[in-house]
Amino acid sequence: MSVKTIGVIGAGQMGNGIAHVCALAGYDVILNDISDDALKGAIQTIEHNLDRQVSREKISLEERNATVARIKTGTELAAMGGADLVIEAATEKEDVKRAIFEALCPHLRQGSYVATNTSSISITRLASSTDRPERFIGLHFMNPVPVMKLVEIIRGIATDEPTYHMAQELVSRLEKVPANAEDFPAFIVNRILLPMINEAVYTLYEGVGTVDAIDTAMRLGANHRMGPLQLADFIGLDTCLSIMQVLFEGLADSKYRPCPLLVKYVEAGWLGQKTGRGFYDYSGDAPVPTR
Repeated sequence: MSVKTIGVIGAGQMGNGIAHVCALAGYDVILNDISDDALKGAIQTIEHNLDRQVSREKISLEERNATVARIKTGTELAAMGGADLVIEAATEKEDVKRAIFEALCPHLRQGSYVATNTSSISITRLASSTDRPERFIGLHFMNPVPVMKLVEIIRGIATDEPTYHMAQELVSRLEKVPANAEDFPAFIVNRILLPMINEAVYTLYEGVGTVDAIDTAMRLGANHRMGPLQLADFIGLDTCLSIMQVLFEGLADSKYRPCPLLVKYVEAGWLGQKTGRGFYDYSGDAPVPTR
């Protein structure tokens, strides 16, 4: 079945980015969230990001307007009945994702595909909560979606070849680059990246360096564009913790134990940029280290 209409569940940072690139590539998009305010905010973000692309002459004003016109929003999963592919981009919690799939599947046509943007959770386990594990696949987009070129494609044990080929064709049409990953905890990017971030938090926790010293050291000493603690704030400390917990539980190796300081920040509600405070305080004109 060819994909013409794509549903996206979750209007947050990842969901609105996925909706943006899919609509820009010519797909009709149905963007879903439980909150009307989240949907309004998502459309504003998409329009702002498209305007930036116009100002940089990456797209035309006509393309910008056509992209916005292709996106419809709604709070009811029943609207997903018209989608050929639905991509889930909700919070990185397995129970939340499984509940979404169980509620979604009764509304879908028999031939529709389902994908998840999970950054760490087993595709095989998530697929088992649907009525179509053979038509289920992982599509892990990188953040920010309109800018980052990579998409990890992850097959579950039941994913069939037509579903895999559909995913490859989608990624190609979005002008992204695919990386095939096996269904192991955190896949490729986060299997490597998150332990580095977690180690940076341990380095702060043990007093080896301050926030500023650690990020400066990695930017100038390892030529990273963004320091690991700044990157953690950008990703969201709750997401970082969830991925480390998946690694720790899934691989049973103490080297993946989440740093207690990361746990403490999440317990405090200091989740990074999205809450205005994490390893940096974002309340002023410029971010200020909190330690």
